Amino acid sequence: MARAPILQEVDAAPESDRLEGFPHPRETRDLFGHATAERDLARAFASGRMHHGWLLSGPEGIGKATLAYRLARHVLADPTERDPFGESLAVSEDSPAARQILAQAHPGLLVLRRPYDPKAKRFATTLPIDEVRRLKSFLGLTGGEAQWRVVIVDTADDLNINAANALLKSLEEPPARALFLLISSEPGRLLPTIRSRCRRLDLKALETPDLKRAVDAALLAAEKDMPKPNEWERLATLANGSVRRALQLFAGGSLELYDEVERIFTLLPKVDWAAVHTLSDSMAQAAQEQRFASFVDLLLETLARLIHARAVGEGPEAGLAQKLIAADALPKWAESWEALVKERADLDTLNLDRKSFVLGAVARIEAAARAGR
Repeated sequence: MARAPILQEVDAAPESDRLEGFPHPRETRDLFGHATAERDLARAFASGRMHHGWLLSGPEGIGKATLAYRLARHVLADPTERDPFGESLAVSEDSPAARQILAQAHPGLLVLRRPYDPKAKRFATTLPIDEVRRLKSFLGLTGGEAQWRVVIVDTADDLNINAANALLKSLEEPPARALFLLISSEPGRLLPTIRSRCRRLDLKALETPDLKRAVDAALLAAEKDMPKPNEWERLATLANGSVRRALQLFAGGSLELYDEVERIFTLLPKVDWAAVHTLSDSMAQAAQEQRFASFVDLLLETLARLIHARAVGEGPEAGLAQKLIAADALPKWAESWEALVKERADLDTLNLDRKSFVLGAVARIEAAARAGR
């Protein structure tokens, strides 16, 4: 008798929609701050007139994907496991549907997202048409009369034009009991025809109490330390209601990065170039992708707040903004911000050198600070 092959462990491929070190949205059981949106979806499904396409929109990292997976569990669960009053999407963790979704093994759920290239060791920059083509066989599956099929697109913002057009075909002629959940932080980027085929559900950034509850829950699940009171105050200010952003700032050491950003602006129009080179070197490696992304976000957001404070003459940064930005130099600062936003987009798309971007960004800001002096 032939011997059975020895099974070897295979590392799971990274997921583009996972924040490293924390539970994935499908693993997140509690949803904070979106009770009204959840109730609206539960009632729509309970009514028997569920729209086939939903666009879940709102700022990044506020729980849109968590809501999508809650809805998927609810829809794919046995009817006896759902809230009979249609007020909640909660499903027991012991539900077969919940366990299968957690294991990424439910035949009724398809998740479309940017694929990972193990050779290049990075994610595709867009969600390509080959991913969307999986819809054909998935939607062609036959099942019982009451069987639903759920498609989560996370995020629809990542669809390239060919993939978007392919998805549109399925949205235009959906099979019975098919449910599309499109997650988007920038719905204006989507094809108007895709938006018109979906019901839009706008989710807002979390208020501070809900943000804290969500952050504490994620840190507890990841077995990480909790923020100290003084750290929490800074997190709440910088996170702008985004759980993902708060976790990146805290667990990724980005509060220290914010100190570096503050120092860059405080020293202007002078620049400590030795410190900037050291900082850029520390973020140049591929493994520092999240830290680099956090730094760029903090740099651009601080620049935007300074420009706004100088324009309106108020805000926490008003004093520094008046010191740095001469009245006739405000357009120069605004141009610098716009140029850096474009360069950041090109950096992501073309996979350009990170150190060059950091050095160029600081040089551009230095030039703006010297303008009008």
